[in-house]
This record gives sequence, structure tokens and C-alpha cells, in this order.
Amino acid sequence: MKQTNKPADRFDWTLAFILLLFCIISIFTIASAQTSGQYSINFVPLQIRWYIVGAFIIAMAMYLEPEQYKQMAWYLYGLGVFLLVFLFLAPGGDGQIAEMRLGAKRWLHLPAIGTIQPSEFIKTFFILGMARMVSSHNENFVERTIKTDFLLLGKIMVVLLLPLAFIVKQPDLGTSLVFMAITAAVIVVAGISWRILLPLFAGTAAIGGGLLWMALYAQDFMEDTLGFSRYQFKRVYSWLDPYSYPSDEGYNLLTSMTAIGSGGINGKGFQSREVYIPENHTDFIFSVIGEEYGFIGASLVITLFFILIYHLTRVALELKDPFSVYVCTGIIAMITFHVFENIGMTIQLLPITGIPLPFISYGGSSLMSNMLAIGLVFSMKFHHRTYLFDSDDED
Repeated sequence: MKQTNKPADRFDWTLAFILLLFCIISIFTIASAQTSGQYSINFVPLQIRWYIVGAFIIAMAMYLEPEQYKQMAWYLYGLGVFLLVFLFLAPGGDGQIAEMRLGAKRWLHLPAIGTIQPSEFIKTFFILGMARMVSSHNENFVERTIKTDFLLLGKIMVVLLLPLAFIVKQPDLGTSLVFMAITAAVIVVAGISWRILLPLFAGTAAIGGGLLWMALYAQDFMEDTLGFSRYQFKRVYSWLDPYSYPSDEGYNLLTSMTAIGSGGINGKGFQSREVYIPENHTDFIFSVIGEEYGFIGASLVITLFFILIYHLTRVALELKDPFSVYVCTGIIAMITFHVFENIGMTIQLLPITGIPLPFISYGGSSLMSNMLAIGLVFSMKFHHRTYLFDSDDED
């Protein structure tokens, strides 16, 4: 078990450079987003602070090896569930431990730490727990059968539904969808037979389509029988027809599309925005990019995300430890879904769910969670062992 590479060779310099580019884009875009005077706080130094803290998180994450993360996985998963339960039971409101925003209880006020969003951190903890469970199952059941695959699928559902139940209660639709995306990606690479996966995914798609149909034509049934609320319906309506809700749920979408469309090919330039968009430094930061830097600038940002996802995929394919592969798979799915949903909701491709743009939107909890996830990838790559007589190197 000899590592043939030097530490400097095992450090992922490409990934570090990509993060540096995201940091620069984030700082410039947040600086421009604040010219509307929507907030009295200057978020730029705060975002710089979060990036510095994130760099320390990556350094600490690299210190531990994948085997150590595997041993800690259930403890971290349990910590995440505990925070969700604590948030659910904690009193909410002004001056309380739990903070209420727009009818949702998603934030905790912790002494000496500040405000955190537990659901952001548990995404990474959830990935670790899922990877530990799947890798351990496959080690125990080397001979795969339909029975063992159904058993694995049942375990995956239990690990998913425990945190998902509390996230839905907050309510937080966007984060719920992220958990489902992570789970779907892990299921695909877990080795479960396609005789199970095809009906499973087809059934899930049918249920999703059915819920969308009911949201449009059977609202009373969804509210009285299934427990959905009216504000969730309005999100669907404002997505499909925002012009019918110009001063309500459709306002953000209309202003976002107006801003991006007005940017044209080259954009209006740094701090030359003309369209006012609420929360433009967080959820709608891509609208600022589209207006100020146009189609070219927006395309470059999207391309950088593609490069990031491609690089993470290459790292995952190089790894030989199943646990590390599952961790990287979950992280890739999490980042990909965040990017697709955030950009999609600003151009009416997808409904608005309040998901931030990774590494660019302002937000301590979001950025810390993403940096921790990327820190795991750094660790997997840094501690990956290349053997002198690896079977892949044989003639």
C-alpha cells in the first residue's frame, strides 16, 4: 500500500483554481447587486469572510482520510437529523431560537455562531450517510439478487425519508428536491438492477406528472386530502403564467426575465443594471450576471459550472474505493441540481424554489455546506492510493 505520488502532486490544483474563479465572480456580482440600495449591509466583505472560512474547512476536510469519514458518517448524519428535529421543536419568531421568514422555519440562531440553516449542512451529512450505507450493503452482499437489491432500496428510502420529513415540514420544497436528486444519483450507481430501476423511475415520473396535473385542475383535493397549501399552488401558476401574477408570485420571475433579456449579447457593464430584482444577491444573482454581462457572460459562468462538474466526474472515475465513489456521486448530483434549478428558475424553465447558485450566491450556510462537500472531494483525491502494481497499469 504505497502512495507513488508526492503530496503536491496529489493536491487537486485544478479544482482549487476553479473555486478561485467562482470566488472572483461571486464577489464582483454581489458588489454589483447591491447598487440598488435594497440593503444597508455590505455583503461583499461578508462573502469574502465566508470564502476564507470555507478555505479552512477544505483544509480541515483534507486532513481526514476517506476511511475516517466512513467511520464518522452515521454520527454526522445523526447530527444533521438532530438539528432538523431541534429546529422543528424550537419556538419560532422574533427573538426566538428559530427564525421565521415568509412563513417558513428554516434558520437557527446559535450563540457565538450566528444564524445557520441546518438543511444546508445536512445535505453533505446525508451524502456521507448514504455512501456509508450503500458501500456497507454491497460489501455484505457480494452476490447480488433481486431480493438484496430491494433490501438496499428499502434502506436507501429509510435514510432519505427521515430528514426529508422534517424538511418538508419547514416547508422547503427546493431542498427536498435536492435530497431526491442526490438519492436518485446514488441509486443509479449503487448497482441496483435496471429491472427495478426502470419501473421505479417511471412510476416516480408518473406521480410527479399527476401532482402537477392536480395542482392545475384538482386543487381542492390536494389541499383537503393531501395537505398541500395554497401558496405552493401559486408557485406553479406563476411559473406557467407569470403575467397573471405580475405583483404577486410572478413578480420575481418577470423582473428576472426582463433583466436577463435586456442584457443582450454583451450586457450593460459592471454596476450598470436598470432592473430592480428582490434578493438579487442570493437566489436571483444569475439575473445580475445576465443583465450586466449579457449572453456571453452568462454562458461563461454556465461553462465554468460544466467544467466543475466534468472535473468532479473525472475524479470520481479515478477513485477505486466504493465509499469515495458514492460520496463524489452525491456531491456531483447536489451541485448539478442546484445549478440547473437556480438558473432554470430565472428563465422560466423551472419553478422558483429559492435554491441559491452554488459558490456565487451570497449565503454563509450555503457556501459552508458546498465548501465542506468540495473538501470531501479534495480529501478523496489527496488520499487516493495508487499502487505500484495496479491492475489498470498491467500490460
